Amino acid sequence: MSILSVKEVTYIYKSKYQSVEAVSNVSCSFDTGKVYAIVGHSGSGKSTLLSLLAGLDLPTKGEIYVYDKPMSSMDRDRYRRETASVVYQSFNLFPLLTALENVTYPMELRGVPVKEAKEKAKALIASVGLEERIAYQLPLMMSGGQQQRVAIARALANNSKILLADEPTGNLDSANGKIIIDLLEKLAHEKDYAVIIITHDMGIADRADIVYTMKDGKLKA
Repeated sequence: MSILSVKEVTYIYKSKYQSVEAVSNVSCSFDTGKVYAIVGHSGSGKSTLLSLLAGLDLPTKGEIYVYDKPMSSMDRDRYRRETASVVYQSFNLFPLLTALENVTYPMELRGVPVKEAKEKAKALIASVGLEERIAYQLPLMMSGGQQQRVAIARALANNSKILLADEPTGNLDSANGKIIIDLLEKLAHEKDYAVIIITHDMGIADRADIVYTMKDGKLKA
């Protein structure tokens, strides 16, 4: 059973003046223990597909299933708290919170006791290869690569097994980009995550176990 399945999904953006079919009759599935890359040019529909996989919106047609349960019938906020996490190109850390506080935050939302949340946050920060001192720094005191690793640690805080990454190396140099891809690959192959990366970088696609290509809203393996 796939952790995440997309069945004949279409998504149409509608405005006063036009409607655009950003995702067109897409079907695919994702399993734990693998790295997936969804590649395509800007405007191909890959970021819209990521938003649907993250439960930020629902398809116009078709259905997305999580452990064979339709997402349309789920509490999608809870889905993002407990099952799927998103890592963005721009890191999206809270600028006035330390790394430790950023990673602790989603656990506190779930009611995890403060002491337990802090201990787990410290362990997660160490697990992504950051020194202990980074835990007490604000985002602006860190390099881009360090910020992205904190963002990944935060994404892991709720034990969600689906990790969605939107251009995770887009703001990084090649050395830091490699560190991030190595980390995502390790999470899939050693920790049994389903890692789904949206990217235009074919170097990342070369590292993936399975590559999907999007063009004009359509997906092919």
